[in-house]
Amino acid sequence: MEEKAKAKAAVKELDFQQIISALVRKGWIIVIVSILCAVLTLVGTILFITPEYQSSAMFYVNNSSISVSGITAGDLSVSQELVDSYIVILESRQVLLKIIDYAGVDRSYGELRSMITAAPVNSTEIFEVVVTSTDPYEAQRIAAAVEYVLPQSIKSIIKGTSASVVDSPVIAREPSSPSHSLNTVVGFLVGLLCSVAVIILRELFDVTIRTE
Repeated sequence: MEEKAKAKAAVKELDFQQIISALVRKGWIIVIVSILCAVLTLVGTILFITPEYQSSAMFYVNNSSISVSGITAGDLSVSQELVDSYIVILESRQVLLKIIDYAGVDRSYGELRSMITAAPVNSTEIFEVVVTSTDPYEAQRIAAAVEYVLPQSIKSIIKGTSASVVDSPVIAREPSSPSHSLNTVVGFLVGLLCSVAVIILRELFDVTIRTE
């Protein structure tokens, strides 16, 4: 039994050394495959993935039931809850149609809803509305329409509250996606892992006797 255990240990050690040796010996293949995958991923990203641009507007929740000098944790909690209500109003069909009409874009309210995301900023009473489009000018026009339409809609629906504009939308100069650098790194890593895996599998299933 002891001899069998030693034999198995020797085989495992031999396999490990054999794999390391194969990886070192075929390192040039790993490098070439990794670089080739990185280049192909970069080219594919440039040629086949349409860039998207974002434009955003930020709003502050105003609640007339509280005073600035006497804001409590409960008041802030109410304001944060109002943020969720404002986002629901923004995503309503009526408000989206108003935004489409004001922006003058040829979109259905379903398409527009998929282009708009809204969320609180760091769990505060400030929330941000982000518009994503393949056209940076369209994204800015829609975000500007949100900036105009949303406060009016909020004021008419929820009495005693309003939304003040904190930051106005601008035209994006750089696409928000895709990330060429990130995709290139991912392509390099995929090529690296695949080439290493293929070399290891070839060595494990290779039963050729090379030494005495």
